[in-house]
Parts: sequence; C-alpha cells; structure tokens
Amino acid sequence: MLPRIVRSIVVAAAISGIALQAMPASACPFCSAVQLTFSEEVAANDIAVIATLVERPEEPAGSDSSAPFAAPAGAEVAKCKFTIAHILKGEDKLGAAETFEALYFGQEPVGGQFLVFAVIIEDKPPAWKTPISLSERGVKYIQEMMALPESGADRLAFFQHYLEDADPLLAVNSYDEFARAPFAEVTSLAPRMNHDKLVGWVKNTEISSSRRRLYLTMLGVCGQPEDAAMLEEMIRSPLREHKVALDAMIAAYLNLRGPEGLPLIVDLFIKDVDAEYTDTYSAVMALRFHGQERDVIPKEDLKAAMRQMLDRPQLADLVIPDLARWEDWTVVDRLVELFKNADDTSAWVRVPVINYLRVCPLPEAKDKIEELRLIDPDAVKRASSSLLLLGGGKGNTGGTVKRPDGAAPEKAAEPK
Repeated sequence: MLPRIVRSIVVAAAISGIALQAMPASACPFCSAVQLTFSEEVAANDIAVIATLVERPEEPAGSDSSAPFAAPAGAEVAKCKFTIAHILKGEDKLGAAETFEALYFGQEPVGGQFLVFAVIIEDKPPAWKTPISLSERGVKYIQEMMALPESGADRLAFFQHYLEDADPLLAVNSYDEFARAPFAEVTSLAPRMNHDKLVGWVKNTEISSSRRRLYLTMLGVCGQPEDAAMLEEMIRSPLREHKVALDAMIAAYLNLRGPEGLPLIVDLFIKDVDAEYTDTYSAVMALRFHGQERDVIPKEDLKAAMRQMLDRPQLADLVIPDLARWEDWTVVDRLVELFKNADDTSAWVRVPVINYLRVCPLPEAKDKIEELRLIDPDAVKRASSSLLLLGGGKGNTGGTVKRPDGAAPEKAAEPK
C-alpha cells in the first residue's frame, strides 16, 4: 500500500473527469475575473503614467467630428499629444520626457486625464498603448491604489468601497481585485466587510451573476444567523432569478448553517431526481468547495452527501473524482456495479470509475479493473491514457457522450 502522502499525489495526478483544481485556493472560489487589474497592468508594463490630453490632430475638412476619421491609404495615422501629469512607474526610462504622442480615437476633450502604459522594446522609444480615460475620482483611485500593500485585508478593504461604484471602470477593477485575491485574504477581511451592503446586493436580482457570486462568498464569511434564513428562502424559491449564482449561495448557506444545513441541500439537489441538472451541479460545486477550502462541515458528512449521487447513474461522474480525492474507498463495489450497468444514458461514468480504481489502495481494486476490462476494454484503455498536467491542466475523460438532457458531462481537454 502506498504511503498516505504518495497516494494523495497519485490521486491528484490520475483522476480525470472533473478538474481537480476547479476551485483553487489561490483565488475567490466562485468568481471569474473580467480582465487584468490596473495593478497587473502596471506590473506588466515598463512605464505607467497619468497623463493629460493637450492636443488632438486636425480632422479633415467635412469629417464627422463624432467619429474617428480614417487616414488616407498609406498615410500615417495622426496621434494625440499628452503631457505627463504623474509617473506611476518607469521614471528612469522616461528620463526628461514630459510629453508623448499616442493613438487615441475616443471623444474625451482636451484637458481630459488618462491612464497610459508603455513598453520598451530594445533601445527604441516607448511604445505607448491606448490611453484609458479617467474621471477625477479615477485619478485619485489609481494614485491611492499605488500606495496599497501588495496583498492582504488592508488592500481589499480599499477596493470593497468601489465594488458597485457609479464609475464602471472602478467597479470592474475592484471586482477583479477580489476575484484574483486568495480566498484566505477575502476571509481575513470579514470583520471589516460592509454586511448591510452585501445583503442588499445579494437581494438585488439586477446584479450580474459573477458579482453576486462574490457578494455571496463574502456574506458567507461575515454573515449573521438571520442571513442563513434569507439564503434558505432563496434556495427553496421556484423563481430562477432568486437562484442566480446558486453554487456560491449554497456554499454561503452552509458556511452559516454548518452541518445542520447539509440535509436541505442533499434533499433538494442531490437526492431529488427531478432537480435540474444546473442546480445539482451547483450543489456539487458547493460541497466540493467545502471539502477543499473549509472545515465547517466534517469531511465524513460531505463524503456521505456526495455518495448519494451514486444513486443517480447519469450524474454519478460528477462526484466520483471527489470521492477518490477525499480517499473514500468505501464505494468500490457500488462503482463496479455502476460500470457494469452503464447504458447509453450513463456511459460516461465508466472512465471515472476506472480512474477511481486505479488510485484506490485496496488490494481488490486491480482485480476489479481486470474484471471490468472484459466488459469494456475501450473504457479501460481510455482511462489508462488519461493525463492530468501538473500545472492544473485537465485529463481526458475519453468520451464524447452527451447526457439525454443535452448537457455535456464535465470533459477535460485532450492531452497535448
């Protein structure tokens, strides 16, 4: 039998069918960043400045001043002239330069302020990128941002004040800062989170799903008992608009209710064969998050909840990798039966079953693989060729079978 630590590594490297790092500890577990943050842009470029537009090129006679004009064929496009107002990065590379020219086709008037980045290629002059228009508050935001610590709750405390800012540029950047922040840093902000604002945003059905996921995640770590009741009402609601970001909602609910909240989730989304696939999938994601990131619910309780999915063969592939990752070797016989009884409505379960058996330390596991090879040698072959790249890539589940409801099972990328 392999030592425990070695077995854990083997499990992480061998199980396919679900991305093992679906919710990495390095970022907000339910959030997806929209774009690079300003801080990341500053780090990625050689020069970053706040500049003032001082001169536009003359427009051709008769041109439409409300739209960028096109230069004649073969002619160089005229550039706008900017004066450097504040250097954020790259003072040594700018030298004595006080002005520069860059392409800008926006409609901001002369006197407007901009965030502008540039790169230095060999010994050539700075290559200036498209200027980003800033409001007066935007200028102040950028300057204060540059003085923040590189990480930690103090950094996030600044950005939380702009999460639903009237200036969309600041709102998007602040959301992306949270989406990229380690989850541990988000939780460390809990004592300083604006609880009442979070509750209002969670209740607001006009808020986008990505932002709602963040606010639910934050509410889950700073919430109060009455918030659990509010979330339960949403979880039970028949209205789809109340269930937007259900994965983060369930995770937050379980954070607040603990083990006592688990039966509700199991009954509504795991056991109920009539539950919508998207709802069941959201519940699985929330349980996986608790198993990987939190210690609010005992791992044995989470395993027991996941095992309930094995009674639904068409969706069992969602949880088999989790059971292997959590070293739950109590279901070998059940999985073998799932393999044997698989039909056109559950054929995709076979590769995850084989991969579970491949990493199972029990002596009978290898014998079970050989037994199943006689039934479907192709499935065993596909499982044996599954790869999971160490950098967090996904293994090939070896199948393209669609579920009867049209939803594709989680399928990883083909190995390169």
